[in-house]
Formats: sequence, structure tokens, C-alpha cells
Amino acid sequence: MSSPKERIDELTDTLNHHNFLYYQEAAPAISDYEFDQMLEELAKLEAENPDLVRVDSPTQRVGGGVTKEFKTVVHKYPMMSLGNTYSFEDLEEFDNRVRKQIGNDFEYVAELKIDGCAIGITYKNGVLAQALTRGDGTQGDDVSTNIKTIRSVPIKLKGEGWPEEFEVRGEVYYPLDVFANLNKEREEIGEPALGKPP
Repeated sequence: MSSPKERIDELTDTLNHHNFLYYQEAAPAISDYEFDQMLEELAKLEAENPDLVRVDSPTQRVGGGVTKEFKTVVHKYPMMSLGNTYSFEDLEEFDNRVRKQIGNDFEYVAELKIDGCAIGITYKNGVLAQALTRGDGTQGDDVSTNIKTIRSVPIKLKGEGWPEEFEVRGEVYYPLDVFANLNKEREEIGEPALGKPP
């Protein structure tokens, strides 16, 4: 018979592993029912032993409620936006500046730009510590609670050897079909649509 701490650790690690398989690898290994049964057992054990709740417990991931009022926080490093160009001359000028700085031993990689909400997520000791919007580039809104509703964003990183503190930056966005469904749900409960997909 394992102790409450051992069982809480076992369930937390197992559920986090299955969340990773489902959301990052798109390769679920157990049924939703099995997952829910373990999650229910974990929540019960944590309620009985609140001092044993781990920061990366799947019960700590925000479910439906999101924060609408945000604290403004200054970025540790400015969060600049990408520059635009509409001419070949601008690209040549950029290329010349790069070559003056680092020489000719490099290559370019281009990808489609996803236009969403720019977010900077800070991890400390492998655990999600804070998520900020770009804001004005110098300071942004603390949206940590809302970011935790995105199941593809890990609350605790797998593996070892991470820097003590680092920031990951990217875009948060809705795929068009999900955005359309969100608007449909809003209209069904009498709220206005959030705009139309392009």
C-alpha cells in the first residue's frame, strides 16, 4: 500500500505523461474514461492532503474560467514586433547588414507568419512562472492564468538540463474552424460574435 504522497506523485506523473502524449504527440495511449478515473482519484487525494499538491498537478491547470482583468508587468527583455517590407531593395539592405555583422557563413529559413497574440512565457526551474502579452513592447499584461487553459502549453517541462530561467516567445491563435465554433457558441448564449474569419 503506497503512502498518499507516493500515490499523488505516481498519479501526477502518469497523468502528465498521458497529457503529453495526447496534446503534444497526438498519440493517446489510454481512454478518456481511464484518464478521468485517475484524475478523479488524484483530486480526491489532493483534497485530503492539500500540502502534497504539486505545482505541475493536472488538477492545477485552469479548466474553463479565465481572467479578464490583468496586471501590467514590465518585460525583462523588450518584446519587439517583426518589421515589414514590401520591396526587394529592403531585403538586400537587410542582407547586407547581416553579412557585415556575422559574415557569409549562414543561410535563411522562411516560414509563414501566424498572426495571433504574441506571448512570452517564462519558465523557472522548468515550471511555468509567468506569461505576458507583448503590450507596447516594454510592458504587457500578465495572462498566466489564461495561458494555463491551453493544454499544449506545458506547466512543467519534461527532461532535465533546462536553464534556471528562460523565456519562450510565440503566437497564440485560434484555427479558423475553432474560431467559427466559438462565435457560434457565443451567439447561442446571446453574446456578440468576436468578428469574422478572413
